[in-house]
Amino acid sequence: MFQQSPFGHLALIYAGKRLPLEVLHSAAGHYIGTRDIEGPVSRESTEYFRSSAAAQRALDRGGWTQLPNP
Repeated sequence: MFQQSPFGHLALIYAGKRLPLEVLHSAAGHYIGTRDIEGPVSRESTEYFRSSAAAQRALDRGGWTQLPNP
């Protein structure tokens, strides 16, 4: 498993922004990602979760998979 950090790895690489990880929602479901004042910046988790609570548990416990840097 990828070493978890408290900020978005892909947000830093692609947007140059060091943003905290949080649970976000899209039409596909809940996911772990980052956002700034303008809105979502990156989806960091490979997984989508059925609920916000499930995504938050995964974030809190490190039970999610970081999307790779292509």
